[in-house]
Amino acid sequence: MPVETMTPVERWKAVITRKKPDRVPMDYWSTPEVTEKLMHQMACSSRIEMLKKLNVDFVVSVGPSYKGPSLKPGFDLYGVQYKDIDFGTGVYAEPVTNPLAGFKSVEEIEAGYNWPSPDWWDYTSISSQLDGLEEYPVAGGGSEPFLIYKNLRGQQGAMTDLVEHPEIVHYCLEKLFELAYQNTLRIFEAIPGKVTYTYVAEDLGGQRNLLFSPRHIREYLFPGMKRMIELAHSSNVYVFHHDDGNITRILPDLVELGIDILNPIQWRSDGMDRKMLKDTFGEKIMFHGAMDNQYTLPFGSVKEVRNEVIENFQIMGEGGGYILAPCHNLQPITPVENILTMYETGYAEGWVK
Repeated sequence: MPVETMTPVERWKAVITRKKPDRVPMDYWSTPEVTEKLMHQMACSSRIEMLKKLNVDFVVSVGPSYKGPSLKPGFDLYGVQYKDIDFGTGVYAEPVTNPLAGFKSVEEIEAGYNWPSPDWWDYTSISSQLDGLEEYPVAGGGSEPFLIYKNLRGQQGAMTDLVEHPEIVHYCLEKLFELAYQNTLRIFEAIPGKVTYTYVAEDLGGQRNLLFSPRHIREYLFPGMKRMIELAHSSNVYVFHHDDGNITRILPDLVELGIDILNPIQWRSDGMDRKMLKDTFGEKIMFHGAMDNQYTLPFGSVKEVRNEVIENFQIMGEGGGYILAPCHNLQPITPVENILTMYETGYAEGWVK
């Protein structure tokens, strides 16, 4: 087996900057239930110990500590109430109230709702979150405002607002983008030069097509996303863009905006052929993910998992520009054997000659 000559953060940066890493980096996304199961199987006492055993080039996520107004149990700082929903093999917290659903105008929201402030967080503890983890890439700040907007207005209300109440959408997204911008700026200032990437995301795609019209995406989301991307690049921070499903109609625009890393490469969605993506955009962005979470990892055989790792190296990793990872959180129905096979194969086959 070859010997590693790079740290995880050096490996990530080599891939992003189109330089030659010692091996293809690997990342880890999962639900808490999967992590607990893996830790037990591998006899590890901590998540970090487990990830190191798997040779994962994991990312350290940093953030400020909340010091704002006290929150009611089960509520977030936006006033959204959540309930744990048990789906048999795990639990997800889902919103059950939408605090802005009843408002009919911007004026009503201004009069009846208190937006969070970046002053509600303490950024002084961020540096200590890196203690002992200096060799790993760091994620800090970012934005995903329409996800919050849907929780504030309700799923149906948020989507119909795009047509029926554009003034409310613009007003709320401006507030959410500004909060994200200030939060991200303060994180960058707290640990200057240490953030590897910031997470500028939005779920725009479904299995077959976009969830929004390109016109609405360009009108409501791109201006704020562009500002976030410019903030990152002005601070020498890369932009990690998460976007599920088929986004081919809008991907050229996202590349033009300046995203650096595209995740999750949900290639079983229509239009998301791996070779097409690599051939079309591989010179401008790098790819993260592509290990299928719809069939291969949860339901495929060990052989199918191994073959997909090698396929991804051959297609997405040709000439560099690829980080191996599941294309979304590993779910509790995923066999431990398949997860171990993914990382064992990735480590064995990912050495760059």
